[in-house]
Amino acid sequence: MSELRTPEVEDLLAVLSALDDKDTIFQLLEDLFTVREIRETSQRLAVARQLDAGNSYASIEKATGASATTIARVSKCLSYGAGGYNAALNVLDDLRKGK
Repeated sequence: MSELRTPEVEDLLAVLSALDDKDTIFQLLEDLFTVREIRETSQRLAVARQLDAGNSYASIEKATGASATTIARVSKCLSYGAGGYNAALNVLDDLRKGK
């Protein structure tokens, strides 16, 4: 996916990594994405958390409203992806532990 790392994507990465205020980040998300895209993206993270906890597809579908296709895609990324979901789950885990 190196062709995706364009100068524009690098700018977005720089902005996201520099922001440290959740409200400002949310404002940026509201401007960049539709409400549906924000909901779907956050749903995928919820699915990743459920998969990481060992929950079944059926229970994840019920808890998150995600389709079996979405759950399968997230599962594939957790196992064979670039590691982004795992990094995000580690951040959430650290936040829960108060680190």
